[in-house]
Amino acid sequence: MDQNPATGSPLDGPLPITPERLERIRTVLSRRQPTLTVVFENVHDKHNVSAVIRSCDSAGVLEAHAVYHGGEVFPELGKQSSASARKWVDLHTHTDVGECCRGLKARGFKIYTTHMSSDAVSLYDLDLTQPCALVFGNEHAGISEEALSFADANFLIPQMGMVQSLNISVACAVALFEALRQRRAAGMYDAAQLEEDEIIRRMYEWAER
Repeated sequence: MDQNPATGSPLDGPLPITPERLERIRTVLSRRQPTLTVVFENVHDKHNVSAVIRSCDSAGVLEAHAVYHGGEVFPELGKQSSASARKWVDLHTHTDVGECCRGLKARGFKIYTTHMSSDAVSLYDLDLTQPCALVFGNEHAGISEEALSFADANFLIPQMGMVQSLNISVACAVALFEALRQRRAAGMYDAAQLEEDEIIRRMYEWAER
C-alpha cells in the first residue's frame, strides 16, 4: 500500500506515480483555497474559458462555477488548451445563476460582481481574504441583472487607458492574483485549509488523472 510521503498515512491501493510527483500533488492541495471561487456566466469563447480555469489553478482556487442559461451552452474546449488545468480545478456547471449564487451565499461566500456602475468600488478596496466568489459576465453583455441582484459588492479594476475594459479572462486573472496577494500576506497559503482526510482523498484522485 502506498503512503503519503509527508505523513506516512496510507492511500488505498497502488498508485502509478513517483513519490516526488505525489509530494508535488500534496503541496498543491495544501495550498488550495476552498474559500475563494470564480463564477463565470455565459462566456462564449472557449479560449477565455480555458484561460479562466488556468488562472484558477494558478491562484490555488479549488472549485469554479460555470453558469449557462437563456439558451447558452458551455463551449467545447480543446484538449490541448484546457485539459492540463481543468484536471486540477473542480468545475461545477449550472443553468440558473440564482441557484448558483444562493448556494454560495448559503456556504458563507460574499458575492462580488464585475459591472461598470456608479456604486462600483475598486478591486483593491475589497477584502479578498474572507470567503468570496468573484463573478464575471460574458464578452458582450456582461453579467445579468439577476446575478447583480445577489451582489454584496460590485467592483471595477482601475485602469488608466482610453479603453476602460478588459477581456474577461484578463480581468479574472487580475482579480485572482489580487486575492492571492492578500491571502499570501495573511498566511493563508502557509497552512492547509482542507482537512487532512480531504487532502488524502484528493491525492488519490489526482494521482490517477
